Amino acid sequence: MMIQNLGDIRLFVEAASLGSLSAAGRKMGLSPAAASARLVKLEALLNTRLFERTTRRLRLTAEGALYLAHCQQALDALDDAHAALQAGRSAVGGKLRIAATSDFGRHVLQGWLEEFNRMHPQITLALILGDAVSNLLLDDLDLAIRFGVPQNSSMVARPLASNRRVLCAAPAYIAAHGMPTHPAELPRFACIVLSSASGMANEWRFEKDGQRESFIVPPAGARETNDGAVAREWAINGHGIVMKSIWDIGADLQAGRLRVLMPDWRTPDAPVHALYQRTRYMAPRVRALLDFLIARFEQAGVELEAILRQGDGA
Repeated sequence: MMIQNLGDIRLFVEAASLGSLSAAGRKMGLSPAAASARLVKLEALLNTRLFERTTRRLRLTAEGALYLAHCQQALDALDDAHAALQAGRSAVGGKLRIAATSDFGRHVLQGWLEEFNRMHPQITLALILGDAVSNLLLDDLDLAIRFGVPQNSSMVARPLASNRRVLCAAPAYIAAHGMPTHPAELPRFACIVLSSASGMANEWRFEKDGQRESFIVPPAGARETNDGAVAREWAINGHGIVMKSIWDIGADLQAGRLRVLMPDWRTPDAPVHALYQRTRYMAPRVRALLDFLIARFEQAGVELEAILRQGDGA
């Protein structure tokens, strides 16, 4: 981004946000003619049409949407750098956009973010939940929390915690149907599985003392959802057994709503990562959140291990 075009870029971002070039111009003290001229100049420099214009609306082109994501991040970084120079690194504020899986986001992260926001009241939170993997750049995110090994090497993946995945079920379901002790017994139990655009996650793999077993949940007979929170609620309500991260079900294990099945059979870990853009400058708000999450995961991990030890001995 060339510094002489910074004003034009801010105008473009404002126009995309407001849906009106004249409104963006007024906000920046420009006449409609001046605003239009500056946008035309920017499009000529880029050799790209950024908006489809009609008399009634302003709509981003595909190229404009891509450019907007980059521009917004660049402007946020510049604003953060200016704030850091003016007030020091301790000044943490601005909009912080975080993505997480639905179950973990609702039942764990949301409470942590409230705690973080009390520490930094100048931050405004945006929490985007969903089990699909987000594109940080296109979705205009500062940070995403994901389970498993990220595939996109363009992002920085900071490990936050290990993540044991376990089979679990409600005590009422166990009382009615019994408790499996070996993967070979799983076909006689009702199962709940997660699905996504890439397919159904219905292959459950286990290991015990060097022995490896796997079980493929028959799709026709399984309850299926693309929302991890729904899968957990189905299990709590006694509809079957489910494979879940201990981060999602820690409170349910402690409260007795769920119990771990086959604790001696371990499943492959899917470590928790914080994903963020690979940039030379990390915004103070993102750095503050990352430091907070590292400490919070460490503390919560100790608590979860204690709950699991109790469950393993149950």
